[in-house]
Amino acid sequence: MEYMDKYKEWLSSPIIDDGTRKELESIKDDKVEIEDRFFKDLEFGTGGLRGVIGAGSNRMNIYTVGKATQGLANYIKKQGVKAVEQGVAIAYDSRRMSKEFAEHAALVLNANGIKTYVYGELQPTPVLSFTVRELKTTAGIVITASHNPPQYNGYKVYWSDGGQIPPERASEIIGEVDSISNFNDIKRMSKDEAREKGLFNIVDQKVLDKYVEKVKELCINRDLVAQVGKDMKIIYTPLHGTGNKPVRRVLKELGFEHVEVVPEQEMPDPNFSTVSYPNPEDRDAFNLAIEKAKKEGADLILGTDPDCDRVGVVVKDNRGEYIVLSGNQTGSLLVNYYLGAMHRQDNLPSNGKVIKTIVTSELGREVAKSYGIDTIDTLTGFKFIGEKIHEFEQNGDNVFLFGYEESYGYLAGDFVRDKDAVIASMLICEMAAYYKSKGMTLYDGLEALWGKYGCYLEELKSVSLAGKEGMEKIKSTMDNLRNNVPESIDGVEVAVVEDYLKGEAVDILGGNRKNIELPKSNVLKFIMKDDSWFAVRPSGTEPKIKFYFSVIEDNLDSAKEKMSRVIDEVMDKAGLSK
Repeated sequence: MEYMDKYKEWLSSPIIDDGTRKELESIKDDKVEIEDRFFKDLEFGTGGLRGVIGAGSNRMNIYTVGKATQGLANYIKKQGVKAVEQGVAIAYDSRRMSKEFAEHAALVLNANGIKTYVYGELQPTPVLSFTVRELKTTAGIVITASHNPPQYNGYKVYWSDGGQIPPERASEIIGEVDSISNFNDIKRMSKDEAREKGLFNIVDQKVLDKYVEKVKELCINRDLVAQVGKDMKIIYTPLHGTGNKPVRRVLKELGFEHVEVVPEQEMPDPNFSTVSYPNPEDRDAFNLAIEKAKKEGADLILGTDPDCDRVGVVVKDNRGEYIVLSGNQTGSLLVNYYLGAMHRQDNLPSNGKVIKTIVTSELGREVAKSYGIDTIDTLTGFKFIGEKIHEFEQNGDNVFLFGYEESYGYLAGDFVRDKDAVIASMLICEMAAYYKSKGMTLYDGLEALWGKYGCYLEELKSVSLAGKEGMEKIKSTMDNLRNNVPESIDGVEVAVVEDYLKGEAVDILGGNRKNIELPKSNVLKFIMKDDSWFAVRPSGTEPKIKFYFSVIEDNLDSAKEKMSRVIDEVMDKAGLSK
């Protein structure tokens, strides 16, 4: 169906509410806007939905959420009576329409005879993962668009192990969602009726309390925290999101007595009015926190994204300036501290594993190797790390120790199956207390790693390419790099090309090929002879193409100079400006 026909269908449908109809009528003379809203259906991908809030088939609204939920309900019913009876847990963040979408999803499930357990107030995404496992529900839904700009919202689906749905199950659910062609196929029940029938339930506070206790159990050295943590000055910003209560509660109960929140960013705000982009990967998101830290003389700054699954860290460098650590730097530090602390307590299992993604720095692997621990790679996306944890649990042959990705996501423990900024914030504070006890900052700790393993430097360049033309440009860029492999970058030969869509790695210099034992994914990784590398992939959640870069040098200045040259050359070969 052409986009204009779909637009007219929505306008004439008796199911569409008056508010949505008025919004659509207001754009009747704007063909570009109509095309953008209706040139496709908002895709239910491997993790769920994510898109701009508004009226239209390519937008987040109660109709696209209803369609996704009806598809999920149909899938659950096909799994049998037990799957239906176990129900679905639902949480939501501070974004616009999050609570409404959560409730709408619950009532669609209820109309299909499926019980729901909904949080009465906003909660972090990892709390939903824990809740699925704790309540033993068949599935879970969290309404969030993570760190996206305020005009976005999203819908993520989890399965009974607490992890995001893996690709095979996702494909089956997508088939159910795609089979719904009519709004009349979407069932819905009133909240009053759902409550009367025992289908709509609010999650008990005891579940959240148990989560907090499990997080605190991951603190390795409580004596150290008690001795040093009480004197540390920590500035925290939840960036108007869900982390405010759980992060501060955990730190307070462990003995970090001087944790101050950035007041302007403490309360939930769907407009994220103090930042241009609510993402701890963006230094500007920390402007207010850094101002406060300078006044307070803080040791450490933490910032979590709106759904509290990512955390950024700000520390003083060797010049006394507050700098934002990259996700790779924080991850490598955490691997070193976490494994080191377990080793010092003679509690490091020989079959323990660290898990990271293919676009994450190799520094953490070198650190883990020094403790005799192997590192396993997964595709980009924490759901693949969660899958590995589930695999370890099923097979009993390996022990999960720590998982992380370059985009500020970290996890320890096995009671959550997604990145968890509550857990990570606690471990970062414990780690900072450890270094403080040694008369060192976290930056000193990072420099010590560089001195031992080499100065690893990574950067990410994201190019936004929205709309239909953007999708075509992303495809042509990937095709060009796949079919025209560069011979060298910055004068260094390209040694290996890993094509995750083809599922093979080609050793160009040695002439060998080997299979990549990971699911197919549209990712290219080019590894140079000096172990520097770059990788390219389309974003799975935003209209962007992402370039990941890594270089290794003897010192930071040399690494920065090399990085600049590598980025210039790669972006030029890709036909995209920096």
